[in-house]
Amino acid sequence: FNVKGFGLSYNFYEKSCPQVEDIVRNGLQPIFLTDPTSAPALLRLMFHDCQVQGCDASILVDPGNGNEATEMASSKNLGIRKREIVSMVKSMVEAQCPQQVSCADILILAAREAVAVTGGPRIKVPLGRRDSSHAPSHRLPDALLPPATAGVSEMLNIFTNKGMNLEESVAILGAHTLGITHCSNLQNRLYSRNNDELGGMEPGFAAFLRLTCPKGPLTSNLSFVLNDPTPFSFDNEYYVNAMRGRGVLKIDAEMVSNPKTAHVMKHFSMNEADFFQAFYSAFVKLSRYGVLTGKQGVIRKNCNQLS
Repeated sequence: FNVKGFGLSYNFYEKSCPQVEDIVRNGLQPIFLTDPTSAPALLRLMFHDCQVQGCDASILVDPGNGNEATEMASSKNLGIRKREIVSMVKSMVEAQCPQQVSCADILILAAREAVAVTGGPRIKVPLGRRDSSHAPSHRLPDALLPPATAGVSEMLNIFTNKGMNLEESVAILGAHTLGITHCSNLQNRLYSRNNDELGGMEPGFAAFLRLTCPKGPLTSNLSFVLNDPTPFSFDNEYYVNAMRGRGVLKIDAEMVSNPKTAHVMKHFSMNEADFFQAFYSAFVKLSRYGVLTGKQGVIRKNCNQLS
C-alpha cells in the first residue's frame, strides 16, 4: 500500500528499535490468553483514537491536575476500555528502546495484534507516527465520532474522507464482528415511534433485543448485547448475521437494504477471504489518517501523560 507522503514507512524502527513488533506481540500474548475481551477493546480504542484528530494516541491521555475534560469524558467513548494495556506495553518498549517508539505506533500495533489473534488477517502496518502534544477536549469526539443512529450515507462519507473506497468502507465496519454493543446505543432504535428503525429486522431478534435491553436509563450503561454469535472471533459472521435480519445497530441493518452497499454486504457474507483483504487495506488507510510525523508532535514517555 502506497504510504509515500505520509512520513510513515515499513522499516521505520529498523535501526532505532528493530525488535519493537516482537516486544508488542509478546507483551500482549498473555493478556489475550487470559482476557478475551481485551482484543475487541484494543481494536475499538484504535478506531476511536484515529477518528478524532488522527492516530496520535490522544485518547490515552488522562485529565491533568485541573478539571480538563479530555476525550474520555465524551459520551461517545462510553465503554472504551483497556487503555492501560497500551501503557503497559509502552513501558516494555521503553525498557528496550528508550524514547524511540510513540504510543500512537504501539496502539496501532496492539490493534493489529488484536485482529490477528482473533483469527483475522495479519496486517503489515507502516510506522513512524508521533504522539499529540495536547489533548483535545471531550467536545471533539462528541462532534466527530458517529452516533449510534448514523445511517449509510453518513458512514460512507466518514470513511471516504479517509481515502477508502466502497468495499473498504463496508469492510471497516466489519470490525463489529468483535465485541459488544451497549444497550444505551440501541434505545432509540428499539423504542422509537418510527417503525422504520426496525425495518428488515427479524421479529424474534427484535424481541430478544428488547428483552435484553429494557426501556429506560437504569440498565442502559451496564447492559449489552453481543455484536454477532462469535464475539471473540474475527470472521465474516457480522455480515452473515446482518443478511439474516440480525444487525444490531441501525447501520448494520441499513447496509443490507441500501442499494449502494447491499451487494458488498452479500458478497462479504459469502466470501470471508475478500472481506479480510478489504479490511486489511481499510485498516492501513485508517491507521495513517491524520498522523503526526517527522518533527511534529512528541514521543511521550508515558502514554497517559502529555509531559
